[in-house]
Parts: sequence; structure tokens; C-alpha cells
Amino acid sequence: MCMTLGKRSGKVGLVGTGMVGTSFAYALTQRSLANELILVDADQARAEGEAMDLNHGIPFVRPMRIRAGDYADLTGADLVVVAAGANQRPGETRLDLLAKNAAIFREIIPKVLAASDDSVIVIATNPVDILTYISAEIAGQTSQRVIGSGTILDTARFRYMLGEHYGVDARSVHAYIIGEHGDSELAVWSLANIAGVRLADFVGANGQGYDQQTLDGIFEQTRGAAYEIIKRKRATYYAIGLGLLAIADAVLRNQHTVLTVSSPMIGQYGVSNIAISLPTIIGRSGIEEVLDLPLSPDEIAGFQQSAQLLQENLASLG
Repeated sequence: MCMTLGKRSGKVGLVGTGMVGTSFAYALTQRSLANELILVDADQARAEGEAMDLNHGIPFVRPMRIRAGDYADLTGADLVVVAAGANQRPGETRLDLLAKNAAIFREIIPKVLAASDDSVIVIATNPVDILTYISAEIAGQTSQRVIGSGTILDTARFRYMLGEHYGVDARSVHAYIIGEHGDSELAVWSLANIAGVRLADFVGANGQGYDQQTLDGIFEQTRGAAYEIIKRKRATYYAIGLGLLAIADAVLRNQHTVLTVSSPMIGQYGVSNIAISLPTIIGRSGIEEVLDLPLSPDEIAGFQQSAQLLQENLASLG
């Protein structure tokens, strides 16, 4: 599935300068990944203001060019992050956003493709799985370069909460959330481990041992985290901004990193015709390989149910 790797331009595009998009942009300026960042938004003044604000911090970081532009200015970009669309409101599920954001994406994605026909496109807008699938369908045979942020944030939340529970660095926790980025997602308990030790056998430095009821509670907190944050501050953006940065890092540095991102399925666990999250190798060409995990029968069934829910919602668009 890999494309031939061309010379990198060091150019990144961002479509949508709301809180998620600008959190990514802010993180990008500090990582020294790009030479140029183009900000595109239906609200041109907002994009210009964000560019000004970010540029005023350049003396503190590695030099790069940041400017507001339009879709034509995305030409030659290595990576385009799409974070445009309506926001999730308190009490609203990600799938409630479907109809309005699907319509927005059917306008945005052709413009991105027309401007830069070999960029890797990262979708951050919710419901991210369905919007990733719609975007990949529009992109056609080059759909391996369309990546949804998927459950990258859910997995990060899960690792953080497990690390807090066991008293270990979250980076030492190896556990995945797969499926929909939403209410039907599931934890891969059968493979979860800390430093190679399965959770059933692990005892933390704080004396915490195995208790599945407690672990199930951690998963419920993970799954409901966005709702709790939205209830308190109306939106989530810092952590997903860093998640998008991790995807950008994997693409721009051709790192072949494994991340739980969303991509169109081609028969994995009997699932096709929808985008959904599984651990996936990401590099310069975008999606390099979706990993075939040794899931338990219950996990496979849960994954299939999650995919079916997304397919039903996709079908509701007509």
C-alpha cells in the first residue's frame, strides 16, 4: 500500500482554526517538524489572527513560516490536517454531528485534493470514523493516505488512567482502545500489559493488583471522558492536538509508528465498507499496515458490533 516517497516540502496545511486545529498548530510550532504552516478557515479573519498570534511566538522556537491562506495555498503540502466542522455540544453524541459535518466534508475534501493530490490527509472532526470513510471514498484509490485520528486520544486516556491506577508512567502502559471513537469503542484487555506483564499478573509499586471490576471502571471513565470535559469546559482540544501532532510526527519523519487511528477496513475481522480504529503502522505514505491482533472472540464480536453501528449511521445519510 506504500506510495513512492518523494522529496519532502516541510509544508503542513491546517483546515479549520477552531480550538482543536489551533491546539495542533501550537504544538506543531514547538516540535520543529515543519518549515511552513498554512491556515485555512471559512472565517478568513480568524485564520489571520491565529497566524499572527502563532508568529509572535516564533522567536522562542525554531524558525518556520506561518500564514493564513486558501485551499490553493495547500499545494505541495506533505500533510493536511482537517479540523473544520461543527463542534460537539453538551449532551450531544459524536454521531449527532453526522449530517451537518458530512455535508461540510463533501465540500472541503475535494478542494484539498484539488490543491494537493499527494498529501497525507488527517481527519480530526467528529464523528471521525464516518468522516474518514467519506473522505477516503472521495480520495478514491489513494485512500491509504487518509487517516482519521480515531481512538488515538481514547488510547492515550486509557494508558494515562491505568498508569495512575498502578502508579507507573503512562508510557510504560501498553493498552489499546479500538473500534469507534465513541460510545461503542472497546478496550483490548486480552493484550493489555505494563512492561510486558499482563495486567492479571501485574502488581504496581503502590500495591495495586488485579481487580477486573476496578479496571472496567477505568474503561468507563475513559469512554466517558469527553462528556465530562465538555460538561466542564465545553470542548476538548489540548490532548487531541497532541495526538494529531503524534500522527504528523509519524508521517513527516516516516517513523513507521503504531497508532490507533481510523482507516477504511478491507476485511479485518470480517469488517469492510467503513473506517474504524485498529493499531496501524503510520509512515510517510500514510496508512502502511493495519495490524492483525490476536483478539479474543468477545473482542472480535465487540469490534464487529462497533463497526455495524457506524455502518448503520453511514447508511442513514442516504
